[in-house]
Amino acid sequence: MKSRYLVRTAEVPGYHPANHHHTTNQRLIGPETVGANQMEVVLGTLHKGGGAHPHAHPGIEQTCYLLEGTLHIEAGREAFEMVPGDLCFFPAGTMHVVSVTSETPVKLLVFYSQPYGEAV
Repeated sequence: MKSRYLVRTAEVPGYHPANHHHTTNQRLIGPETVGANQMEVVLGTLHKGGGAHPHAHPGIEQTCYLLEGTLHIEAGREAFEMVPGDLCFFPAGTMHVVSVTSETPVKLLVFYSQPYGEAV
């Protein structure tokens, strides 16, 4: 029986988000997995040389929690390095760039509010 509340990552299909390279996302929490309408959680896997070109999400706040690997982030007028256990926050409409700096793949949990809902 499929649970209304449990999501098994291995069962969630991946997609390649627009404006990103060497990246596969899995929408873990959203309408199609648990019926969530007010938030979205995505697991991103980014490989060496991967990341996101400059972009923003108008009307959507974004938080990222780094699980594995390392990243270089540029957001607004700041630049910083992320290591596992770090979180970053992008206010709605803030331009940001993400670049993988590790040799190993990056695993990144991304939280959106309001849901981003990018087409899979």
